Amino acid sequence: MGNNLLKGKKGIVFGALDEKSIAWKTALKCYEEGAQLVLTNAPVALRMGEINKLAEQCGNAPVVGADVTNMDDLKNLFQKALEQFGGSFDFILHSIGMSVNVRKGKHYTEMNYEWNQKTLDISAISLHKVLRTAWDMDALNERASVVALTYIAAQRVFPDYNEMADAKALLESVTRMFGYYYGQKKKVRVNTISQSPTRTTAGSGVKGFDSFIDYAEKMSPLGNASAEDCANYIVLMFSDYTRMVTMQNLFHDGGFSFTGVSEKVINPQ
Repeated sequence: MGNNLLKGKKGIVFGALDEKSIAWKTALKCYEEGAQLVLTNAPVALRMGEINKLAEQCGNAPVVGADVTNMDDLKNLFQKALEQFGGSFDFILHSIGMSVNVRKGKHYTEMNYEWNQKTLDISAISLHKVLRTAWDMDALNERASVVALTYIAAQRVFPDYNEMADAKALLESVTRMFGYYYGQKKKVRVNTISQSPTRTTAGSGVKGFDSFIDYAEKMSPLGNASAEDCANYIVLMFSDYTRMVTMQNLFHDGGFSFTGVSEKVINPQ
């Protein structure tokens, strides 16, 4: 049972691939809390994933394919969302990330720069394009909320995270800059959530992921935050309870981000 935190609110969820993904769990939680949804992902992801199953669980929410690097695709998506909702809407989740160099095993010091441009375009500049589309089409209501998912590698070195660290740093910068202008224009909030390492389909593709998630668990006083916990936090960020929070990078990691070292790491038993 939900608490109607999002009763009457409407929004777009980007990036739900399968039941492991944070976007998937967030969509379910938003619907449980009373929201109406439009679901979207890249056309190739729609073919690979099970998003139609999610749509059924979210009140037969429309599914609209969109390449987030393509402005025409984004305009089409937003137009369909405006038609579905009968006007402007209240929230957007940006849960998108893809590294070509990581997929192809290129070391950070030897990266292919053409691949790197694609990584940055998909994983970071896409947020600017999403916000620009919403801005140009006046698609968001006053005090709407936009959340993008990031990771602490934007601030610290995690070698196997590779070029995605650069992408997340850019994503966080876009959040601050566009958040400033959107806040001035329409009181729209734009924030990132820096989540614990999470066993999603995308996250599990990072080299050494299993070892690192165990390390993070030992370092975090509260343990790693689950995908379900993250979905709950995102719902809170979409709700009216956070109407004065914007341009922030919010750590949701069980305390990992502010722990220098833990007893479990120093004295493993």
